[in-house]
Amino acid sequence: MQDLLNTTTRNPADRHHETLGQLCKSYYQLTKPRIIVLLLIETAAAVFLASGGDVDPILLLATLAGGWFAAASANVINCFYDRDIDQIMERTRWRPIPSGRIRPRDALIFAAVLAIASFAVLTYFANLTAALLAQSGIVAYVLIYTHWLKRHTPQNIVIGGAAGAIPPLVGWAAVTGELSWAAWLLFGIIFLWTPPHFWALAIYIRDEYAEVNVPMLPTIVGNAETAKQIWVYTWLTVAATLGLVYPLGVCGAIYALAAIVLGAVFLVKARSLLQTPDDINVAKDTFKWSIFYLMLLCLAMAIDSLPFSQHLTIEAIQLATQLWPQ
Repeated sequence: MQDLLNTTTRNPADRHHETLGQLCKSYYQLTKPRIIVLLLIETAAAVFLASGGDVDPILLLATLAGGWFAAASANVINCFYDRDIDQIMERTRWRPIPSGRIRPRDALIFAAVLAIASFAVLTYFANLTAALLAQSGIVAYVLIYTHWLKRHTPQNIVIGGAAGAIPPLVGWAAVTGELSWAAWLLFGIIFLWTPPHFWALAIYIRDEYAEVNVPMLPTIVGNAETAKQIWVYTWLTVAATLGLVYPLGVCGAIYALAAIVLGAVFLVKARSLLQTPDDINVAKDTFKWSIFYLMLLCLAMAIDSLPFSQHLTIEAIQLATQLWPQ
């Protein structure tokens, strides 16, 4: 076990850090910060919705901090587990562990510290429910997705998508201490959005996944079938987003308009990929839009929850009633 923990790739990047700043940068890169940003946006949207726009800034910041620590911990463990394939894939071989800048054992210690910090912050500033949900996200991402699913089934991202859908639950629970139907619908939206998001990326870098024998859907069933699945899941995602307006009624007119417009663009992107499944530029464009789609959708949720937005929704309903009386 000791040999396993100390195993690193020996290459020109295998060197000691010359400054404390370089060391901190390597540990920061180990957390995959670009991925965490989107998770925090999901969390913030849930906090705004659950609080009806009346957000406690201290609670919001603490919830985002606790969520960041949890997501960072999961990502560090993922880097530890995947260091064997990371050293092969072109886009990952210069990550801190395969490049030799951070030892695997040190990475695990760092992950443990982050997990403890997440639990402590969320328990103290929010509640135990939010803290336990964040920990469950770490377990789901590491054990269910990374260890069990990723290297064994082409449906890895479908089931494993549950891990990435937990942040909205954390945000909702931090405000209310419980999970409502609206919270679970937020979970469902992220769950359904994950396959088209990752499968578009998988088409774009299909050869890299094939090289390391990771059974992503395009490497098993081909790009055409994957594009069909992306098309189906995109429709399901867009339909689910409208559920926040009806029947749940937790979002109003501003969000509804944004969900329809953003969803229409997402469907256009997915349709283009369905028509040209082997065009990696179309796949890349679909992948990038899926990120902007979720970010803007969450922004619309937050704006819609604010008092002035709720007032506009009431006025819109009154106007509609006057124009189309029963």
